[in-house]
Amino acid sequence: MSDTATRRRGQSVFDRLESLLPRVQKPIQYVGGELGAVTKQWDDAAVRWALMYPDAYEVGQPNQGVQILYEVLNEQPDVLAERTYSVWPDMEALLREHRVPQFTVDAHRPVGDFDLFGVSFSTELGYTNLLTALDLAGIPLHAADRNDSQPIVLAGGHAAFNPEPIADFLDAAVLGDGEEAVLEITDIVRAFKAEGSPGGRDELLLRLARTESVYVPRFYDVEYLPDGRIQRIVPNRPDVPFRVHKRTTMDLDAWPYPKKPLVPLAETVHERYAVEIFRGCTRGCRFCQAGMITRPVRERSITTIGDMVENGLKESGFNEVGLLSLSSADHSEIGAVAHGLADRYQGSNVSLSLPSTRVDAFNVELAEELARNGRRTGLTFAPEGGSERIRKVINKMVTEDDLIRTVVTAYSGGWRQVKLYFMCGLPTETDEDVLQIADLAHRVITTGRETTGSKDIRCTVSIGGFVPKAHTPFQWAAMADPETIDRRLKALRDAINSNRSLGRAIGYRYHDGRPSHIEGLLSRGDRRVGRVIEHVWRDGGRFDGWSEHFSYDRWVAACDAELPALGVSLAWYTTRERQQAEVLPWDHLDSGLDPDWLWADWQDALSEVEQDDCRWTPCFDCGVCPAMDTEIQIGPTGRKLLPLTPVNT
Repeated sequence: MSDTATRRRGQSVFDRLESLLPRVQKPIQYVGGELGAVTKQWDDAAVRWALMYPDAYEVGQPNQGVQILYEVLNEQPDVLAERTYSVWPDMEALLREHRVPQFTVDAHRPVGDFDLFGVSFSTELGYTNLLTALDLAGIPLHAADRNDSQPIVLAGGHAAFNPEPIADFLDAAVLGDGEEAVLEITDIVRAFKAEGSPGGRDELLLRLARTESVYVPRFYDVEYLPDGRIQRIVPNRPDVPFRVHKRTTMDLDAWPYPKKPLVPLAETVHERYAVEIFRGCTRGCRFCQAGMITRPVRERSITTIGDMVENGLKESGFNEVGLLSLSSADHSEIGAVAHGLADRYQGSNVSLSLPSTRVDAFNVELAEELARNGRRTGLTFAPEGGSERIRKVINKMVTEDDLIRTVVTAYSGGWRQVKLYFMCGLPTETDEDVLQIADLAHRVITTGRETTGSKDIRCTVSIGGFVPKAHTPFQWAAMADPETIDRRLKALRDAINSNRSLGRAIGYRYHDGRPSHIEGLLSRGDRRVGRVIEHVWRDGGRFDGWSEHFSYDRWVAACDAELPALGVSLAWYTTRERQQAEVLPWDHLDSGLDPDWLWADWQDALSEVEQDDCRWTPCFDCGVCPAMDTEIQIGPTGRKLLPLTPVNT
């Protein structure tokens, strides 16, 4: 697609793009110019980054990870960073027809002109969108086919902790936190270019690999056993590390980003200022990759949170603030944070919110505190499993009585709607484990009506499919097949509706088992899965995270076409349980977790043994703190968040 031979590098393509905008859906998503956006002179930059979230603008623009890196990079005087997102199929067709390349929304420059193309993956279902962007940018799909003039294609985000399914398409991947990592990578690229780029692309990749925190797939060979399992993964040259380690930003107070949040021009999924109040989680939910790979816990201080909220609202004009983390109520000073912010913004138009958190009455108290301005959004709790037994398996230490006490507190406090999130297809799950969700939902409505004396009580049950993830105790688990999940979900729907009086008050939302099945293939796949991804993409696969675009049949057909010759299958990757001795595709990528500890926790799961939160109990030797040379940061600071009188007046 690229036409670099006939134009100057870094030149805007907007003159060719503008006439196409009236012909596509939501053209404003391609225009750029948002409040908070940065546009720099191309020739003033020594290093140039194109940052991508591989989904539509409305999903990708609010992504905090990309926004943080965009701001961190652009604060460097000689660094230029711009953003690009996946284009909708209607725009893709026009770009191909008119030979317009994948472009950034900031200055509409061709992505293929940049030094680095960084892609942040929150989910594996964005992989086909990466291939679309590469192809539109004129960048060869396969890293082995790229020349010295083309950008280094670099993956990050949670899905990068097993980048093997897309290893053929990547030059490199970064595990863990990006704030410091992108600056180190920038320094390496800057120095390399200043020296005249000696040794070309391979030398630059070698310099990145030597940091021991940037994974370069081409420097590692994978050997397989006759039965399809991996025999070993080893470096193919002596000067790269045997294991690549994750990056961890320890002092979050030193990185109070985003300082100038991007304010979208088009409607997006989140329109708020989000503050990450702490990073990491030690609750030990065995299904939760995010909780495992982001250890150790690192808190932002109450004063930094207050300063970020004040500055973020001033810079953006947003009137909603989200206090985000994996379990926000676990911040050691969350009560003081909530009370201080509620005091500060009482009487203003600013609303404050927590994401879904653990099931206890304390969360309702926090929600009441944050709702002082009169805005009461629905409360969301995540028991995850329907029965006491399955919650022990997944280490979600919540009893049915805990949940009932919490919803009673919520209904008594004036809430009339709660949302309960569960998963289906969990390890060792039975039909009865799932059917108990109906009993729980019925009890929630009955108790709510008794407590309030009102029939205006509602509950929504939302079900997601379980997907085993790398670097978790469930990385060895077999998935339930889609037919089993769909059968259980249908039986659950019937059980909810078996009591018409209660069933009418219960909303039921679920995803069928097929998208989860494919996500399972991608989450634990190895390099052989890359040819399946490419097959799906060439067959028209786009936006697989969107139900209206996802085609299970297309993925199954691609697996049937590509995998049998390799001695493996879709079922081999998904519904097969792994053994301890098996080499996993990500074993050479170090998340800080001790594999023996993960295995022991998997055995505890099978024995229905729960594990306490190690923030408040003796260490369980997961391996992270010694590997990171740190200790868990608990707090508290003992400081108070003082109200700012101008806000109230």
